[in-house]
Parts: sequence; structure tokens; C-alpha cells
Amino acid sequence: MIHLVWGTKNRTPFLSKEIKEKVIEHIKENAKTKGIYIDRINGHTEHLHVLIGLKASMSISKVMQLIKGESAYWINKVKLTKSKFEWADEYYAGSVSESILPIVRAYIDRQEEHHKKKTFQQEYDEFISASDSTRDH
Repeated sequence: MIHLVWGTKNRTPFLSKEIKEKVIEHIKENAKTKGIYIDRINGHTEHLHVLIGLKASMSISKVMQLIKGESAYWINKVKLTKSKFEWADEYYAGSVSESILPIVRAYIDRQEEHHKKKTFQQEYDEFISASDSTRDH
């Protein structure tokens, strides 16, 4: 399982509750047609978290292209936002061991509650810092 996190360009808070729900529903439908298994998906006003099952035939970068690229195209096509919508170029991707799947699922499910305490930038910096420290060992 892979935990993916990405934000909107310039951290613009495009994802109001209503827009976020539409984007999530669209991403789920699109992923299904592309053979991408989404276990969990949720986010906040300027980012999304997705827990996916990665097939051996697909790379993380390919999945991100199919999810991020296609969803940005769709958001603009149906004019969900008043101005042009873009996802940021960067993203976080980390593998999730079976033993912590319940923790990651609960974390993704509780995004609204979580972000009352911590900004996306703080969270993203912690993810990057944690992944850097695991590479050193």
C-alpha cells in the first residue's frame, strides 16, 4: 500500500467541502476505470491524501499522472473553481506496512479534525523529514 499526499499549486485553498467531495468522487471513479485501487481518500482545503494498492505493472509516477493530471483537467473542464485550478508539481509517496494500515486509514479519515491543529505545510515538512531519516538507515 502506498500513501500519497499532494497539494494545490501555491497552497491555494480551492477544496471547499463541496468541491473536495466532487473531486474525491471523480478521482474514485477515474481510478476505478484505470484499474487503480483506492483504499482511502480524503483531504483538506489545499491537499489530498490517498492510500492506494499499487499494482506491479504501475509506477507511482504513472498513478500520480493518472490521478493528479486527469483530475486537474476535469476540474477545469467542468469549471469547479472560478480561476484556473492546478495541483502542485511535488507530492509525497511512502509505502505503508501492513502493521500500521489501521493508523494510516484513521489518519486519512480524520483530515478535517487533524488540520485544526496542524497546517498542511507543517504536515508536509514532517513527511519529508521522516522519509529523509528512513533513507539514512
